[in-house]
Amino acid sequence: MSDLSRHRSEADWPCADREPAIAVTGLTKVFPVPLHPGRGIMAVRDLDLRVERSEVYGLLGPNGSGKSTTLKIILGLISPTRGSTQILGRDSRSVGSREAVGFLPENPYFYKYLTADETLRFFGKLCGLGGRVLKKRIDELIELVGLSRARHRRLRTYSKGMLQRIGLAQALINDPKVVVLDEPTAGVDPAGSHDIRQLIVDLKSRGITVLLSSHLLAQAQEVCDRIGILANGRLVCEGRLDELVAIKNQTELVLQNAPPSLLQEIEALAAKSNAKLIEARRSTTTLERLFLDVTEANDECRMLDAEGIPNAE
Repeated sequence: MSDLSRHRSEADWPCADREPAIAVTGLTKVFPVPLHPGRGIMAVRDLDLRVERSEVYGLLGPNGSGKSTTLKIILGLISPTRGSTQILGRDSRSVGSREAVGFLPENPYFYKYLTADETLRFFGKLCGLGGRVLKKRIDELIELVGLSRARHRRLRTYSKGMLQRIGLAQALINDPKVVVLDEPTAGVDPAGSHDIRQLIVDLKSRGITVLLSSHLLAQAQEVCDRIGILANGRLVCEGRLDELVAIKNQTELVLQNAPPSLLQEIEALAAKSNAKLIEARRSTTTLERLFLDVTEANDECRMLDAEGIPNAE
């Protein structure tokens, strides 16, 4: 356990062993329309949500479905029209509920004249940290998000992907129990997106709850334990990911080095048992995996070619 973790024990959260990490009950949010009294836009309607501790929950949906509004209400940034939200058993409207929460908004804003080190020191002090504890935490996070070589550069020189990485680092500066991520891979290249998803998996392995908002389904599928799908402010589908994506009346068989005669026998056996062989196809990888493999191989070749050449980088 890190020095930072010891500053906030489970005893500080008396309901943490019984309550879910996040609970949303009957949540409704209506935004009034200027100059039109009595009229409003309903962003979220009658939403019930429960995120268990140490799980990765994906809140999915198209743009305008109410994802960001829901996150902001959970974080106490805006007030609901009706309903309630809680974090580790505490009402989201209380400041104390956010002591153990890290947040990365969809479009984070940073002071571009600060370096990564200075940015994390700024956010750390806002969280009440300082001295050796803060310095150690900054070193750990800079390494964790892969910005060691750029830690002393001004943020105005950072790419979109690098800004997302420093955003993740600031969300973790207070060693949170719950991390809320709103479109964490927006505008990030495939390699950076892959790294961010690996970091989310690592957070889960450390017992940290992650609430992830996204409209990129393929990315959420790799990291989420459960998902909820919003449409027009309503929760239209929710459950464990492996159960939701499973097709109940179909089973896939993956064979290696199967001769055509074996495939014919399988098809004949299936026909005898009133089952139908719908498709036999080659196993495939993903475009992202292909991208990562070829780019990593290219990086290795570049490093080999550059051996012994001064200032190769």
